[in-house]
Formats: sequence, C-alpha cells, structure tokens
Amino acid sequence: MNMNGNSDKRMADKKIIFTAVSKRNFYYKNHIIKFVLEKGFVPINPFASFDYFLIDSVDRDIVRNANNNLVKRVDEVWVFGDISDGVEAEINLAVSMNKPIKYFSIDSKNNIIREISRNEIKYEK
Repeated sequence: MNMNGNSDKRMADKKIIFTAVSKRNFYYKNHIIKFVLEKGFVPINPFASFDYFLIDSVDRDIVRNANNNLVKRVDEVWVFGDISDGVEAEINLAVSMNKPIKYFSIDSKNNIIREISRNEIKYEK
C-alpha cells in the first residue's frame, strides 16, 4: 500500500525465478530475462550475475557456491533450452529443496520461448 492506502503494483511482491540456462544459450540471456519479466516475475539469471565464471577471474568453486545460494533462495527454477551438466546440477539442487521447476524450449530462429513438458526436454551432447 502506498501512503494513500492504495495498492501500488510497482511495489507488489513477486516470485523470484532462477533462470537455468547452459553456456550454449548464453546469448539468449536478455531474451530470457525479458520473458520472465513479461510473465510478471523477477528473474535471477546466473549469466547476468556471473557472466561465464567471471571470465575465469574467480575460482569456479566460488562462483558455483554463489550460484547454488541463488538457487536456494528463489521461489522457482525455470530451465531454458537443452540441459547441460551444470543445469542438471541446478535442477537436482532445486528438486532436493522441493522447488517448482518449469521447462522451456528456445526457438533461436524466431526468438520464441515456449513452455514444454518434462518429457520434451533434451540434453546437450
């Protein structure tokens, strides 16, 4: 509520979404962030926070620990694109904490993101 006693949508609490994405889809990070914002949630994107291991300027285990702490604090984990080993570790952590997980495909030719079922997910080679 604002000072007049009215609800202010800009101040409403929103779910925090961890956007799990492999380095192959790094270049879609801004599309993914936009997608989550347009759904009415607040995205936490590891590539926006840590780039790709801060270009190896910090020990990777420090970055992994920070990343895992983000997963622990969010409301949901949304997985975008094919699943890499790192994304699978994020999914496993979310599962161990009973966090809701959603899966999305990325159509790179048309910049279309759509929700898919767990049965439709693909793993990177």
